[in-house]
Amino acid sequence: MIQPTMERILLSGNEAIALAAKNAGVALGTGYPGTPSTEILENFSELGGKAQWSPNEKVALEVALGAAFAGARALVTMKHVGLNVAADPLFTAAYTGVSGALVVVSADDPGMASSQNEQDNRHYAEAAGVPMLEPSDSQEAYDFTAAAFEISTRWRLPVLLRVTTRICHSKSIVQPRAIPKPEAEPSFVRDIEGRVMIPAYARPAHRKLRAKLAEIAAWNETSDLHQVIAGEKSLGIITSGVSYQHVREAAPQASVLKLGMTYPLPLNRIQVFVESIERSVVIEEGDPYLDHAIRAAGVTVEGKPEMYRFGELNVNRVRRILARDESPEPVPPRGKPPQLCPGCAHRSVFQVLHDLDCIVSGDIGCYTLGVLPPFQAMDTCVCMGASIGAGLGLRHVLPRDQARRVVSVIGDSTFIHSGITGLAEMVYNPPATGHVVIILDNSTTAMTGLQEHPGTGRSLDHSPAHKIEFEDLARSLGIPHVHTLDPVKETDALKDLLQNLLAHEELALVIARRPCILASRKIREYEAAAQQSNAECHYATRET
Repeated sequence: MIQPTMERILLSGNEAIALAAKNAGVALGTGYPGTPSTEILENFSELGGKAQWSPNEKVALEVALGAAFAGARALVTMKHVGLNVAADPLFTAAYTGVSGALVVVSADDPGMASSQNEQDNRHYAEAAGVPMLEPSDSQEAYDFTAAAFEISTRWRLPVLLRVTTRICHSKSIVQPRAIPKPEAEPSFVRDIEGRVMIPAYARPAHRKLRAKLAEIAAWNETSDLHQVIAGEKSLGIITSGVSYQHVREAAPQASVLKLGMTYPLPLNRIQVFVESIERSVVIEEGDPYLDHAIRAAGVTVEGKPEMYRFGELNVNRVRRILARDESPEPVPPRGKPPQLCPGCAHRSVFQVLHDLDCIVSGDIGCYTLGVLPPFQAMDTCVCMGASIGAGLGLRHVLPRDQARRVVSVIGDSTFIHSGITGLAEMVYNPPATGHVVIILDNSTTAMTGLQEHPGTGRSLDHSPAHKIEFEDLARSLGIPHVHTLDPVKETDALKDLLQNLLAHEELALVIARRPCILASRKIREYEAAAQQSNAECHYATRET
């Protein structure tokens, strides 16, 4: 556990963000678990902060925004694709602003270590109109989190803290500094024109937002979030985030402008730097975000070749960029492909789906590995919750003999995240051939490290919470056939059930329930602790 202290501490970027949030007086941390961001809220909770997992990122941002409307400091965390889900409130939150402070952590995943795409969320800052900071190590993860809250408090805007996999998980020395806490306790102050975004109020709010961004851009020209490292005048490098670390090792002799706030950009400062250098190169991971923005301002810089847009950068790739080397890169050695754990209950389900030659509309989670041999029992995987919608689309248009083979497969956490609306769609617009949905309920959010969700009956710290019963939910929506079984103990029954359901043209939900083999021992411990606590409370009540 991290202890708030002024001593030097070895921390990951995620741990540093959590510590800064605690020291900054954050009243509420919300989010949805997603690699590489998950540990931020877990560590914030361990430090004594109030943290909670929300059903999805949109809800997490809305809850945090409500806290910030009340004058509190709030933190919301998610991985890069999670910001797609939260984009709806984010764009309008830039118009409403906040009364306290709100920091949104977007943890991007260049190279797709654990993601379905490698989108560059720096574009969100410009599109939504919110300031953005990019730390380059754990010390800056701490400092920039503090700065983000200070900026949010000063300009009353949400601030985007954009980190990447290497920043989140790499460890470096952090020396925490004291962070000013909020001066006032949370309190509601009515501001109808500022928070109710009907067109009459939104139009002036947009102009007010742009005026704030112009102020921030002017302030950013002289802010201490940027750093110039003097070096040779023959080569100057403009960079940000983890790319800075690669640059310093690849070209220690170069002059470097390390940018800390990358929206709005300090364009005058960049111009001055470029004019002092013979050759200026922009080194950045992912999209040419900085390159395009700087060139659009009329500043002459050199960007990276298109081939370096893909995957993570490293020291060797930076050296190749600086050498203008566009020759084919060495093919990395093939690693061992991931696979479902031995003893995983999902194996039984995918074996049945394979044996029945089902067309499987899949989803995001560890069960996505059902696409690999020996099962190869997944035909689509797009985003969280898409299995049900995509499966319904297939059912609507395929010839009847193919449509009746379509099955949607979704995990329990993913179902809570964005599968419930898919069931609503299924009963509202049922395909002529019906449809079958399987929830792979392993009682945890396994892919990101065994986190809780509203379907487990436990909160972020594993204490008891209200549990959403999938069976009751499905029946309340009007699904006529709801079945629950253990896919390991009842594999044959599962096969017979699916054969029967696929032969009939009705709507059905199958819940294949068995705790994750990695989580089962912990779940038993949590349940035993809850029973003990309940017994003690009952005894104390009787004594009273």
